Amino acid sequence: MGDNYHHGNLRQALIDAGIKIINESGEDGLSLRKVAAFCNVSHAAPYAHFRDKEELIEAIKKNVTDRFMEELERSVKGASGTDEELVNMGRRYVTFFVKNPDYFKFLFSSQKITAHLYSDNKDDYPPFLFLKKEYAKYLSENNIERTDEEREIDLIRLWSSVHGLAAIACMSGVEVSFDWEDKILGDILIK
Repeated sequence: MGDNYHHGNLRQALIDAGIKIINESGEDGLSLRKVAAFCNVSHAAPYAHFRDKEELIEAIKKNVTDRFMEELERSVKGASGTDEELVNMGRRYVTFFVKNPDYFKFLFSSQKITAHLYSDNKDDYPPFLFLKKEYAKYLSENNIERTDEEREIDLIRLWSSVHGLAAIACMSGVEVSFDWEDKILGDILIK
């Protein structure tokens, strides 16, 4: 049993507990009863915030996505141009997950992420839509012509570079002699 809840924000504590339980046991291992036990609250307490397990899972997805989006949106503020915006986004992508490895595992191991690289689709994962928008802005600002296929390949390159770094940084068995955040923000791994 966890002791994550100390009369603060129970809703957030339940969400955090849900992420840990899903990462350890999958969605089938999640129940409102289990998150209550994890937070050391009554079995009825989660029902003040969530109707059922499915509503909790949706709240977890929204919470993680909203936090991730806030980080990405902050990364482009004050940048001198789209070159810097894209680099900053890459840095924040990796550092966000270095600080929140449970979010990485939750999003990319147990959730369905939709991303249409070749076309616009409003149902795509919001951080991916943001990357596509910033990339299109980059091409426009720099008067770069790209075919649809070249755009798709560029998006894969951009996304896979930072996603790969984040995946390695979040692996429990990978040990490095440096601080990931220091190297990411210090231009060593992302330029």
